[in-house]
Amino acid sequence: MIMTPIWQTSKRTITLSDGPRVMGILNVTPDSFSDGGRLFGADSSLCIDAAVAVGLQMVADGADIIDIGGESTRPYSDPVDTSMEIARVIPVIERLASCTSIPISIDTSKSRVAAAAIDAGAEIVNDVTGLEGDPAMTSLVRDRGVGVCVMHMQGTPQTMQDDPRYEDVVADIRSYLIARRDACLAAGIEQSRLCLDPGIGFGKTHDHNIELVRGIAAFTDLGCACLIGHSRKGFIRKRLQGIVDAAGREYDPLAGTLGVSLAAAAAGAHVLRVHDVAETVQALTLFNACGAISHRR
Repeated sequence: MIMTPIWQTSKRTITLSDGPRVMGILNVTPDSFSDGGRLFGADSSLCIDAAVAVGLQMVADGADIIDIGGESTRPYSDPVDTSMEIARVIPVIERLASCTSIPISIDTSKSRVAAAAIDAGAEIVNDVTGLEGDPAMTSLVRDRGVGVCVMHMQGTPQTMQDDPRYEDVVADIRSYLIARRDACLAAGIEQSRLCLDPGIGFGKTHDHNIELVRGIAAFTDLGCACLIGHSRKGFIRKRLQGIVDAAGREYDPLAGTLGVSLAAAAAGAHVLRVHDVAETVQALTLFNACGAISHRR
């Protein structure tokens, strides 16, 4: 099943034929692995104005989508109560939806959070459990007609890094994503609304993550958009730490993240989920100008 997909949300059609779209990560959490807590004040309360400002800067920097999350899914993170998650994300979504024109995505595995976010203006649901964590999620996203990102995760955030194993990580995850795609289709979700994510960093070793990046082409021919979420993750540090140490420098995840972003773009990924929007957009602009992805379908 090879075709140039589109990604339909509840409000628009996102075309994906001319290079990857950039999804900016906006975590309104105190404990996310890379940027947790930066939007919280000394009294541990979320600064909504600061969160909205970060989102608006992403728009100015060229983001195509903003993905807002109120619960960390880093390894061994603690689950967040539904009411708390709603309290974190809804004011930010409402504000951004009223003053931006790009799609807003809600990063959640809870149907109540997703429903509230859709009411507030979100048009994509990004679910790390692949719509398997909450029995009500599938019918919700179908009935509301939103875009959906279906991700692979082995285990849960609390267990996924204990001892992840695969017979063949690329083949195993491809099979899982095909099964989830077909289950969504059987449930009445339109194929054009689906985006598939192999879940880099979610129940994978550092070597598994490198294998997944090398094998991105196995996920781009499934008739749906393919999202890669690699930004600032530990496998990048693992590969670069020796080089950085030898040079007597402090590790900075940006260069490695950009390297993976360009590799993913060359392999045909349709959406790149990143923290550093400006740098990613600029790198892709030159990458495209040099004809590096002229082979894309």
